Amino acid sequence: MATGFAATISAWAAATKQRQTAVFRSSAQRVANEVRQTVNEGGRLPIKTGNLRRSLLASTTALPTVSTAKDFSDQSGEIALTIGTAELGQTVYLGFQAAYARRLNNGFVGEDSKGRSYNQEGYHFIEGVAQQWQRIVAEEAVRLQGQVAGAFARP
Repeated sequence: MATGFAATISAWAAATKQRQTAVFRSSAQRVANEVRQTVNEGGRLPIKTGNLRRSLLASTTALPTVSTAKDFSDQSGEIALTIGTAELGQTVYLGFQAAYARRLNNGFVGEDSKGRSYNQEGYHFIEGVAQQWQRIVAEEAVRLQGQVAGAFARP
């Protein structure tokens, strides 16, 4: 077993990577939670039936694709599992599968394929949360640092 300075640096590096991974995962989970926060809850996601919220999916391989399904089941457990097993440096893709998600996010002005006219403003729920990434990471780093410091506090 290595001792001395080299062992101290190795232990410090391992602990640092663990903390970075914890901040990465908790920040990604918070983004997933915040993008699903409805207008009624203080977020930006419009809600009528909850189907759009349930259509959010996470992946570490590619952006989830739009689905032709009409109804989606709650993916919260799968999202948490994907994020909870993501490695530091991996990309976590979050995407809504509901075909109407883009229209609700970006808005739509014009005639749709069925001849209906719309002048719908976007809710910008995706960008609204994505723009908060740096703040979320900073807050999660402070929160987790407090947990680590609290674990070593004397009674």
